Formats: sequence, structure tokens, C-alpha cells
Amino acid sequence: MKFSIFLPPSASDSHKVPVLFYLAGLTCTDEVLFVKAPEAQKVAATRGIAIVTTDTSPRDVSIPGDEDSWDFGTGAGFYVDATEPKWDEHYRMYSYVSKELPALITANFPVQEDRQSIMGHSMGGHGALVLGIRNPTQYQSISAFAPISHPRQCPWGIKAFTGYLGVDQESWKQYDATQLMLSHGPIPQSILIDQGREDTFLQEKQLLPEAFAAACESVGQKVTLRMQDGYDHSYYFIASFIEDHINHHADALLCVKT
Repeated sequence: MKFSIFLPPSASDSHKVPVLFYLAGLTCTDEVLFVKAPEAQKVAATRGIAIVTTDTSPRDVSIPGDEDSWDFGTGAGFYVDATEPKWDEHYRMYSYVSKELPALITANFPVQEDRQSIMGHSMGGHGALVLGIRNPTQYQSISAFAPISHPRQCPWGIKAFTGYLGVDQESWKQYDATQLMLSHGPIPQSILIDQGREDTFLQEKQLLPEAFAAACESVGQKVTLRMQDGYDHSYYFIASFIEDHINHHADALLCVKT
């Protein structure tokens, strides 16, 4: 697995900094945020936090069928721990992001083990919401751009969950942010979501933010869902609002612990 890391100038062995994990979307790699939304690094440098980005699936593991479609297999790990034969050995993205990667980062870079936050885009937004809701003591804050908010009910999610987890839909609930909010919420963290109104995937019912917002309302969860006029699903959208998201996380990460 590959990852990329940005460390602010203030980071050193004698001054460890908080860390924000970013999860990318379908077909993307660990490099995409820093290339297409470089403002993220500028804001993180100013606020004094690290950013870690991860790849979206294992690579070069030679699984038959892993290159057959763009929305399943390579570049489309969906941040789940696969249980289906053929996929279950390597496609363990949930455990990688929640356990293996943080341990690797804290062991090798000057970051604070107990000050983590998480965000993502699209499939990565789904991952950020799921990991944040399931691990409320691990992450100080959560945000997402155009997340796949109710994957049990959208074509992308149904395809991925069937392939990785099998046909028993009960097992899908642990990776569905809307379902998790209903069963685990509310959580202490406030959640920030930005969604472009011109997003074709929103119109095609792949994202379903309204379902997640309704779940939050039903359990009293604090969430800010901003519907942005004129924006689509692209990284131009992310670049336009990344400063707000970095500051959302920095405010939580840098809050004095009591």
C-alpha cells in the first residue's frame, strides 16, 4: 500500500503535530489531493497539522477480475474489510486505514497518536463517515465532499458490497454511514459535508446525502450539510472549499484537551 504525507514546518521530534487522514474516491490514488487541491497543504502548514493520504485499494495483487471495471477492484476498495473469497486476503481497507496506517505514521513521523481526524471525497467520503462514526474516540472530527452516504441503497455500493461482502445485506450495515448513524448515533463530533448541486452522481442517486441528513436529524446528530450551487463532483469543487474543511479539522485537533 502507498501513502503520501505532508508535514507542516512546525513538525519535529520535539514538537509532534496532529494528523488529518484523507481518503480519496474511485479510481484515485494517494497523490490526487496534493496535486489537484494544493491549497490543502498551505492551510495545513499555517494551522500546524499533518495530512496523510492513502491509496484507494491494494495494487498489483493479481486477483482475477480486479481490473475489469473502474468502480470495483483496483482503485475501488470502498474502505471495507472484504469477506468474500478471492478478495478477503488483500482487500482489507477498513483495517488498514483505522489501524495499520495510523500505527505506521505515528511510529515513523512526528505526529500525535491521540490527535487524529478524517475526511474524504465520494467513495472516500463514505469511508470517512463510516470510520468516524464507528471510531468516535479515535477521530476528533469528520468531514466529507460528496460522500456516498447510503451505499446499501445505491448502485455503486450494492455492486461493491455484493462483491466484497457477499449477498447477506445484514453484513453491509457496518459500512453504511446512514445505517450506522441510526444505530450508533449521535457521536460527539460535529460533521461537515459539502455537496455540489450540479453533481451528476447526486442526480443519479449514487450519493444520497438527504438520507444521511435525515438519519442525523432523527438521532440528534450535529451535521452541517452545505449544498453548493454550480458545483459538480470534480476536484475543482474540492479545491474551492478545502480551506473550510482543513480549518474545521484544525479547530478540533488543536483544541486544548481538558
